Amino acid sequence: MDFAHSERALEMQQRVQAFMDERVYPAEEVYARQRREGGVHDLPPVIEDLKTEARARGLWNLFLPDERWGAGLTNLEYAPLAELTGRSIEIAPEALNCAAPDTGNMEVLAMFGTPEQQERWLVPLLEGEIRSSFGMTEPDVASSDATNMATRIERDGDEYVINGRKWWSSGAMDARCKVSIVMGVTNPEGPRYARHSMILVPLDSPGVTIERDLTVFGYHDQHGHAEISYDGVRVPAANLIGQEGAGFQVAQARLGPGRIHHCMRMIGLSERALELMVDRVRSRTAFGKPIASQGVVREWIAESRIEIEQARLLVLKAAWIMDTAGNKHAQSEIAAIKVIAARLACRVTDRAIQAFGGAGVSGDFPLAAMYAGARTLRLADGPDEVHLRAVARYELARREGAPAPVPRHLG
Repeated sequence: MDFAHSERALEMQQRVQAFMDERVYPAEEVYARQRREGGVHDLPPVIEDLKTEARARGLWNLFLPDERWGAGLTNLEYAPLAELTGRSIEIAPEALNCAAPDTGNMEVLAMFGTPEQQERWLVPLLEGEIRSSFGMTEPDVASSDATNMATRIERDGDEYVINGRKWWSSGAMDARCKVSIVMGVTNPEGPRYARHSMILVPLDSPGVTIERDLTVFGYHDQHGHAEISYDGVRVPAANLIGQEGAGFQVAQARLGPGRIHHCMRMIGLSERALELMVDRVRSRTAFGKPIASQGVVREWIAESRIEIEQARLLVLKAAWIMDTAGNKHAQSEIAAIKVIAARLACRVTDRAIQAFGGAGVSGDFPLAAMYAGARTLRLADGPDEVHLRAVARYELARREGAPAPVPRHLG
């Protein structure tokens, strides 16, 4: 198992680091001010400036391993780059055109899209001209079991008719969001994992209604998390992605890389939170001595460093398996890191908030918003419990047929 960075990977890390230092970090205050001055979901102009600069520097679509569409980096090569963008998670991923849910949607279109679908939707997404959303989760069912979904996608001649309601359609409040990949039931009588399909639905289609914008712990995401109703929405049959009944197959191909990208960014977010905590406790005095000298604070710092390193190694292992054996063989590791990375980010950010005191929960510092995002990831792309179940199922299956352990007694 080799995690050594290639020369190309090291060179890319240097270039992304320079972009973060020279352009992204200085833009954070500008971004925050422009968001305050504009509408809730207006695009701050500084983002387009950053995108232009990133493209000029060759830092664009780094997440796509397919050289036809992206940078051709492996998961192991992309991991430290995604980690760097996680340090400024509101703006850096989009600046490099590596932001969810567009990344997953682009991967789906690159893998399963027809030439016509790729020309109409993939190309403008790759160019950063439009954005997209993904409609899987539903408000009226327990979406931790995705087979519960009730949205229907029914064939009618040369069209499909979509009826249902989705929520947490991230990105759909952004005016640039032009299409959603919607998952629903096409064959309710089929095998459990062959009933569903995915289809491209332009958001300006008659019958598509954005019902409301959902907040996260009171925060409005710039791109929004929409609840959307689909009432008799008709789209051409050519909008179907892959074959009827292949929805879960497509979903797994989409979610594997998407989950590891989230985990990579959460490590970067955790590093930023730890740095903020260390700087804060070094600069403040309480009860006659620096806060950094308190034993409990030093434990917070040490535990955070240890946990970050553990999570990073597990993410790198998952990336290495995906690159060398394929995504299917990394399912257990991907499930594990999805749990570990989100919990890590919550713990480290929570410690940093505690170290900041009342300032930590204010809007004067980024920690409260960082915590809200990290805590949400324990639900997004599947709750912790579903991933723990997957890891346990793998371990149980792995031991089937293995000899029983010999009891060892302490005498």
